[in-house]
Amino acid sequence: MNCKKLKGKRCISTWLLILFSFFLLCSCGTVSPETFPNETQAGNLLGTNLESQEEGELEVHFIDVGQGDAVLIRCGEHAMQVDFGNNDKGTLVQNYLEKQGITHLEYAIGTHPDADHIGGMDVILYKWDVDTVFMPDVTNNTATYRDVVQVCKNKNYKIEVPKPGTEYQLGDASFQIICPIADGYGDINSYSIGIRLTYQDTSFVLCGDATIESETEMLCSNEVLSADVLKISHHGSNTSTSEEFLKAVNPSYAVISCGKDNSYGHPHQEILDRLHQYPIQIFRTDEQGSVIAVSDGETITWNTIEWEDSVSQSEYLYVLNTATKKYHYIWCSFVEDIKEGNKEDTTKTKKELKKEGYEPCKKCVGE
Repeated sequence: MNCKKLKGKRCISTWLLILFSFFLLCSCGTVSPETFPNETQAGNLLGTNLESQEEGELEVHFIDVGQGDAVLIRCGEHAMQVDFGNNDKGTLVQNYLEKQGITHLEYAIGTHPDADHIGGMDVILYKWDVDTVFMPDVTNNTATYRDVVQVCKNKNYKIEVPKPGTEYQLGDASFQIICPIADGYGDINSYSIGIRLTYQDTSFVLCGDATIESETEMLCSNEVLSADVLKISHHGSNTSTSEEFLKAVNPSYAVISCGKDNSYGHPHQEILDRLHQYPIQIFRTDEQGSVIAVSDGETITWNTIEWEDSVSQSEYLYVLNTATKKYHYIWCSFVEDIKEGNKEDTTKTKKELKKEGYEPCKKCVGE
């Protein structure tokens, strides 16, 4: 590779220390769920709120949304969300954030416009006030993408395209944009926004579904990529996490967010074998549920929570006006004008509503 030697590689002594710890643990594979506390033993992390969070801590929540990504990051009273799960996970993510006492988001990042990353984004953007919305400079001709754009218009959110190398603050933590470096990609996954999150002496790298093409550009960018924790890109697909990129990040921990028994075969065995060659502890949402990393600035501790959302999703699909036979998204301004007796929430699909004689609202649904 014709690149300058990357910064941030750890010294040999660090490797020896990790290797020693690794042999003490007698395992380099996936960490067993039984080795971590359950929800109650973990101090009921799911039920904590911002006021009760320990001062001087960073929390990174890899939320179990099945086959998709959703990451909540909290530092003191500051919070941001990276990806939002699929279309049917918007309510789950909403409920998770509410359980955490989140009332405001400083940043909302849709790493790239695939449904398993931005499907629930419209729900969160509607329900929370957000300071900054980041998405890459690429569109997707899907209803999911159009829904996100529409709710941004309705709430006067400007979608910003972050530049690589730019750094942003989140309380006492900060994150730097590390990808995408270029444009004109043939694969929409290569446009994934990636960040390197730092809190004192600890760091995390999260890159959506970034491909090996994007990883190669990051390796040539001369930016620091080393991190304690790597969120494995593209749910453990062999289209990401090249040998060179893994060596550059040199993580002690890896997190794979994927659905149990998913049809893609994620994580691919090739990637698991690659991770197993190093003293890396692996966490998987399909096996352990939501995974929470807590950093005090020097060390990172871990908890897992097996949790299922129990809130009905009906109010986040469509609102019917039984008088006009129109259906609207919940955030449509016309919903406020519907008389209570004529207002009805529904989980029915557009095809089902069409059969019943309903037409979409041209303002919000736009079809």
